[in-house]
Parts: sequence; structure tokens; C-alpha cells
Amino acid sequence: MALHENHLKRGLKSRHIQLIALGGAIGTGLFLGVAQTVSMAGPSILLGYAVAGLIAFLIMRQLSEMMVDEPVAGSFSHFADKYCGRFAGFLTGWNYWVLYVLVSMAELSAVGIYVQYWFPEIPTWVSALGCFVFANAISMFNVRAFGETEFWFAVIKVVAIVAMILYGIFLLFSGGAGPQAGVANLWQHGGFFAHGIEGLVMSMAVLMFSFGGLEVIGITAAEADNPSKSIPKATNQALWRILVFYVGSLAVLLSLYPWNQIKPGASPFVLIFKALDAGAVAHVLNLVVLTAAVSVYNSCVYSNSRMLYGLATQGHAPRALLKVNERGVPLVSLSVSAVATVICVAVNYALPGKALGMLMGLAVAGMMINWAMISWSHLRFRQAKAAQGAKPVFASPFYPVTNWLCLAFLAGILVIMYMTPEMRVSVWLIPVWLVVLGVGYRMRMRTRDTAAA
Repeated sequence: MALHENHLKRGLKSRHIQLIALGGAIGTGLFLGVAQTVSMAGPSILLGYAVAGLIAFLIMRQLSEMMVDEPVAGSFSHFADKYCGRFAGFLTGWNYWVLYVLVSMAELSAVGIYVQYWFPEIPTWVSALGCFVFANAISMFNVRAFGETEFWFAVIKVVAIVAMILYGIFLLFSGGAGPQAGVANLWQHGGFFAHGIEGLVMSMAVLMFSFGGLEVIGITAAEADNPSKSIPKATNQALWRILVFYVGSLAVLLSLYPWNQIKPGASPFVLIFKALDAGAVAHVLNLVVLTAAVSVYNSCVYSNSRMLYGLATQGHAPRALLKVNERGVPLVSLSVSAVATVICVAVNYALPGKALGMLMGLAVAGMMINWAMISWSHLRFRQAKAAQGAKPVFASPFYPVTNWLCLAFLAGILVIMYMTPEMRVSVWLIPVWLVVLGVGYRMRMRTRDTAAA
């Protein structure tokens, strides 16, 4: 099939955009990561998810305002490049790409854990490799194929979570969950703040990883059929969906089962229903959380290829990455991202028990840079629009107070990460990573100057 320079093609409908935004947030963070945060904070983790969800929503509103005004490839990398300077665009784009290679590894590691629930003899890397082949094959068709696949993945997750919440409420009120179940579990066993305010605060760094997929909506702008309508609708629905799926489901689960009996390392959703002798339900839930991990990795494959394409359009990556086929798929960018992600197989093989926790810490550090750049770019975007006398179509609320609030919150997360021994290395890596990106930027600029000469 002949490759040629072309533009991405618009093929994502409103229903695709809405479910892609939702699907990106419902993955490993909700189904697997909550076990660790619950053990750190106890029932007060409900408050943590509500606060973090609000911050995530505000940042997505800031991003969506810019996207509706300028629906282009590269999304927040483009905005950083245009409003904060060339290096900011280079930094944001390559940081995002590397971040989502790490997220891809984390999700593929989770796939291995979920498959071992049924088949403990299968090595995690085998399951990861199968998921890798499947997701990359889907992305090779066209953007519509990705959107449709992600739509149905998200539908499965939504239906399962709603059904689980309703079934949990039924067990609570019918007495079918046994004598240990009851809403009182939310304040017994040490109280709502079982580990004090400090426990809640220290859990926030791990907790933030749960919302790391929300910004994938920003990558869809260049391929959305009607971004001025679909993106605002998807963004506005994000807040209440976070409250229902994170806070609602956790409130039911923590009522059904004492929080201090939930052990890190496996999905509390599956463990709780297995402990309640709802064996069939536990198997269905494990299938759902497996679907969630495959879904998020599927989004990573899409996002990484489009970000590389966006970097190439800005001149921050080789022009070869601009090549797409007649279906609008950037095959070169897709292939480069796939090769980088293959490293996951080696990581899983070398560190099967430690890979997920290590990668989550590194991904949170990269996510902090990403989200901070979105808020900062939005500040500069608004200033530029004000200078032109233009008003935003989809204005984010309470600008600029919410921008500074988000930036202060993200700075606080970095402090918490530094205070957490197993995550401290991630904080130390941030300045090192920025220096690496700075060197890469200088080399890229020198290469462009030589080519121009």
C-alpha cells in the first residue's frame, strides 16, 4: 500500500468522543490501583477521589476550551508550542509520548495480572503480548475502527459498573452480604479518616494516576466529525461520571466489605464479590477489568501515534512521521510507538511482580508535567485571546483562579511524591528528564537548521 503525505481524516462521531473520554478514565487506576489507595487512606479515599476528580475536570475544561477554538493535530503540544514557545511544544509532546509508552506498559502488566486470576500458570508477558498485537491491529484499519472498538469497550465497563453498584446496594439492603456488611463500615474500623488526614494526603499521588486517561479526548480533536459540539458535551459529562463510577462504586464496595481486609495487589472489586461467595459475579468482574485494561492500552496506541504525527507537523519530529495511508492512518508513527512499547515484554519478564508499581510512579511524574503544561498553556491562550479582543466559545469556569488552583494542586502532588520513599525517584527523574528533553530540543533545532541551509 503506497504511503503518501496526507492529513488525518475525520471519522469520530459524538458518541465515540464521549465514550473515549470516559473509557480513558476507567482502567487500571479504578480497578486495580484503588486497592493500594484504600489501604493508605481507609474510607476517606472517597473524599480523595472527589477532590482529584474535580481538579481533573477543571484541567479538561481548560484543554477543551482551546480544542474547540483550534481543533488541530497534536492538541496540547500544539497549544504549548503556539502560546508558550517552541521548547514548550517540544517538551509537552515528547513528554506525553514517553508517558503513554509507560502507561501502555502499566496497562499491559495489568492484563497479565487479570489473566492469571483464571490461568495462574500463564506468564504475564504472554498475555501482554497478545493484547499488544490485538490493539495495534485495530489501529491499522482507520480511526473509525478505533472509535467503534473503544465505544463498545466503554459500554461494557459502564454497564458492568452500574450493575455492580445496583447489585451491591441490593446485597446491602437485603442482608445477603452477611453480618459484616453495612454502611457503618465507612466510619468503623478506625473511623472515616482511619489513617488520619496524613493518610489521605499521602494517597493522593497514587490516586491521581486513576485520572490520567482523561486527556486522551484532546488527541481526538483533529479527527472528530464535529469537535465544536462533541468535545464540550464529552467534557461536561466527565465530572458526574467520575463521581458515579469512582466515588459511587467505592462507597458501595467499602460498605459491603471492611476496608482493612482489602489487600493491595489484586482488584478489590473481584476480591470482595469472591469473599461474598458471588463466584459468578467475581468472574464477570474480572472479565470487565480485563476489558478495561485492554481498552486503555487501545487508547494509548491511538494517542501515541497521533501525538508523534502532531510533533512532526510542528517540526519537532522527523517528517517521515507525517506519512499516512489512504485511510488516514499514520502508519509510521504507529510503528515507532509499537516498537517502543515492545519493551514492556522485557520489563514484565524481568520484573513480573514489581513492574506495575514502578511504572505507575514514573507515569504519575510525567502526567504532572503534562497537566501543568495544559493549565499554563491555557493561561497564555486566554491572554492572547484577550489581546485580540476575542472571546472563547467554550470558556472554562473561574479563569484564572482555577488555573492557579490546579497548578498549586499539582505542585502539592510532587511534594507528596517526594515524601513517599518508593516514589521519590520519580521526582528526582523530573529535572533529569527535562534536561534530556532540552538536549533533544537543541539537537532537533540544529538538524532543522542544517537541513534548511
